[in-house]
Amino acid sequence: MWEAYKKGYKSYLQLEKSLSDNSVEAYLLDVEKLTQFLLHTDSLKTPAEIELQDLQLFIKWISELGISDKSQARIISGIRSFYKYCSIENIIKKDPTVLLEAPKLQRRLPDVLSFEEIERIIAQIDLSKAEGGRNKAILETMYSCGLRVSELVNLRLSCLYLDVNFIRVIGKGDKERLVPIGDSAIKFINIYKNEIRVHLLIKPGNEDILFLNRRGSKLSRVMIFLMLKDLAKKAGITKNISPHTFRHSFATHLVEGGADLRAVQEMLGHESITTTEIYTHLDREYLRETLHQFHPAFKAG
Repeated sequence: MWEAYKKGYKSYLQLEKSLSDNSVEAYLLDVEKLTQFLLHTDSLKTPAEIELQDLQLFIKWISELGISDKSQARIISGIRSFYKYCSIENIIKKDPTVLLEAPKLQRRLPDVLSFEEIERIIAQIDLSKAEGGRNKAILETMYSCGLRVSELVNLRLSCLYLDVNFIRVIGKGDKERLVPIGDSAIKFINIYKNEIRVHLLIKPGNEDILFLNRRGSKLSRVMIFLMLKDLAKKAGITKNISPHTFRHSFATHLVEGGADLRAVQEMLGHESITTTEIYTHLDREYLRETLHQFHPAFKAG
C-alpha cells in the first residue's frame, strides 16, 4: 500500500522539485522510517488516516532510538515534505504535520577566522612548488567566493568569466548561481592556469576541471581539508579549521561589514534565508564581545 505512495512521492521529488539523487534518497528514507514505525506499532494506517498524535508518537520513537535532535528535525522536515505532496495529489484532506513541532535546535556558532588569520594561513604556502601556486589559487578562490568544498573541486574552466569578475558555481541539487570573484583570486587563478596547469598531463574526463592534482585528476575534498589543516598548524592557529571555515568567515566578514543578508544568501547559494541568518547571530556575538571588551559600562568591576 505504502509502496505506491512512495513511488509517486519519488517522481514528485525528481520531476517537480528537481532534487539530486542523494536528496531524493534522503527524503524517501524519512518516509521509510515512518512506515517502519507503523509496522512496529502494528498500525499500518494510510497517509490519510495518520493523525498528529501518531506523528508525535513517531517522534518519541525515533528519539528513543537515540537519533539526535538535529537528525530528528531533518526527518520531520522530510515527513512534512511528503505530506505536502499528499496534499497536492489530494491523497489527504488535512495535513497532520501542520502542528507538529520539531525539537528546538541549539545553533552552534562555528569557528570563524579573522581576515588576518586567513592571510597568515595563505602566507604559509610554499610558492616555489607547483602545488603551492595551485593551493594559493584555491584558498584565494574559497575566501573570495565563499564556496563549499564540493563546489570548489568541481569548478570548471568553462564556468570562469574572469574578464567580468564572475564565476558560475554548480551548488546543491545542481542549482547554478553566479558569484562575484575578487581581483586577487583572479590573479592567482590565471597564474595557476597559464604557468602550472598547462604542464599537466590531464586524464580523460578532467579537461574542463580547473583544479587538478599532479596526476591530472580532480582533487578530493579530503585533500583540501588536509592541506588547510597543515597550513593552519604552520600558522600557529589552534581553531578547529575545515574548508567550511573559509565559507563561514567569508559570510561573517560580509555581514560584519554591513552586507545585505539577501545578497549574502544569494552568494552562498542558501535555499532559505534562515540558513543565512546564522551570520547575524555571529555578528551579534561579535558585537557583544566588543562591548564587553571596550565599553566602560560592560567591563567587569
